[in-house]
Amino acid sequence: MGYQLTQDGLRQVFADWSREYDIYAPKRFEGTGRFSETDVIRYGTVTAPEEVIWDQRSDYSWKEAVLPVCQTLLYFTEETVTEAKDPDRGKIVLLRSCDLAAVQRFDYIFLQNGPEDSYYRSRRDKIKFVLMGCDHSFEGCFCVSMGTNRTAGWDAALNRREEGYQAEAADSFLAAALEKAGTLCGDVVPDAVEANDFTVTVPEDLTSAVAQSTIWDEYDKRCIKCGRCTLVCPTCTCWSMQDLFYTENGKAGERRRVQASCMIDGYTDVAGGLKFRQKGGERMRFKVLHKVLDFKKRAGYQMCVGCGRCDAICPEYISFVRCIDKLADGMKEVTKDER
Repeated sequence: MGYQLTQDGLRQVFADWSREYDIYAPKRFEGTGRFSETDVIRYGTVTAPEEVIWDQRSDYSWKEAVLPVCQTLLYFTEETVTEAKDPDRGKIVLLRSCDLAAVQRFDYIFLQNGPEDSYYRSRRDKIKFVLMGCDHSFEGCFCVSMGTNRTAGWDAALNRREEGYQAEAADSFLAAALEKAGTLCGDVVPDAVEANDFTVTVPEDLTSAVAQSTIWDEYDKRCIKCGRCTLVCPTCTCWSMQDLFYTENGKAGERRRVQASCMIDGYTDVAGGLKFRQKGGERMRFKVLHKVLDFKKRAGYQMCVGCGRCDAICPEYISFVRCIDKLADGMKEVTKDER
């Protein structure tokens, strides 16, 4: 059952939702972009629909709603360990189909691929997802190639129209606000991208042997190992553990997990001062093959959701898409060597 909403109606819906949840959506942060006097679009709390950015892709993904950049896990003293408490209020997260598909990847990594991560579970259980209808492709998107242009699992869906909004909710709490502020209409089908500006094809014969190809060598010079591509990625979940000792009492402190990745210095440091994958090409190889090969072997579907943020954020203009295109040549190269 769907509902037709005016701008004022959706404003009322936001007000009703905000009584019990924080609404988290892509919004504009003025003057905080990568360059002087530029803006950045990233996720943050909103109180009105006017704050939500519909006509641009967010520079950063939704993942900070459930995996903060820095999260305190526990506090410790000489004799006690106390688990940190999460905020009592949950979040209602507005996100597009590709990012909702990334939620599926997060759930697999944190809840199904081994023991459940209790810190993730406690935050995940407090989140409701509202799918933002996406009727056109943004520059660099390839969600259709990755099969993420349509995604199930939303608690509510919202399409923007010239005359207002169309909405539908499977969740009773979200639906109650829609019923109060809207008028009934037919079933609402979330808008979905039908075609991107280009297609991306992962070779069917791709194997780990491509790691021996020379296609990775160019990234030794091009990649500066800043890690921006992984920080904006909606499916990168890696972190490092840090113990912070308080200066007043060197025997007390807190343990944090901080977002990190295979592209960032220090992530592969091990005892004895050894470092794995120091070259940019080695790190690029590891990241790409994890996204389009290793994860699929375990989960049965691609890790990459085709949002295109990594290409847009890279200061060296390195294209993840172009790297995927090179995999076919890489396989031909290693196959030829075997012969």
